[in-house]
Amino acid sequence: MSWDPRNLYQLSRKKLFSPKQRTRFQFMWKAKRDTRGYHDANITERRWLRMFKPQLPTLNMKLDDKAKHPNTASLMYACMERRMDFIVFRSHFASSIWMARQMIVHGKVKLNGQKHPFPSHTVKDGDIVTVDPEAVVTLRPSKESKELRFSALPFQQPWMFIPEYLEVNYNTCSTVFLREPVTRPNSTEVPSPYPPEFHSLAFEYYFRRGRTRK
Repeated sequence: MSWDPRNLYQLSRKKLFSPKQRTRFQFMWKAKRDTRGYHDANITERRWLRMFKPQLPTLNMKLDDKAKHPNTASLMYACMERRMDFIVFRSHFASSIWMARQMIVHGKVKLNGQKHPFPSHTVKDGDIVTVDPEAVVTLRPSKESKELRFSALPFQQPWMFIPEYLEVNYNTCSTVFLREPVTRPNSTEVPSPYPPEFHSLAFEYYFRRGRTRK
């Protein structure tokens, strides 16, 4: 959740599984640890268990459709994409999720025109998140004038994509949250460096844990 070159390096060297892992529980535990470390490292286990939804969205597709949807477990962290700090980061207004949180706490971000200094606040469909242009990391004043212009940062290119559930307007530094992420044929809308199969192991870990707690 950062454009830092060290983040890219660590992701490129990370192995999904180790030869030391033998049992299915070890596979599931590693999957939940790695996916949690990427999507919600700042959230405690107890809080995440309250957010975890054992029922995933069903697929809406024709039976004779040859294109296959990814495992719906890839939507396990879809609820996190509604958070204000995630939206600011996904919109490329901040270079890391931690910078996005700092911007929100310092009053640089508005929700529907009102300051809302709570990074963990979950928005509704159609809500508008606006960022102070002077706080946007890619906008810097030119040498000739104080006018803010786009200035790309090093190692930013791998992250330069806009999820389809966001509508970003860089002229006004605002983003509209359209809907919660879904799966599409051969793709999933939740950005993640891990494949859907890896997410399914993490989902199975929490699903089994929920059943044992009952």
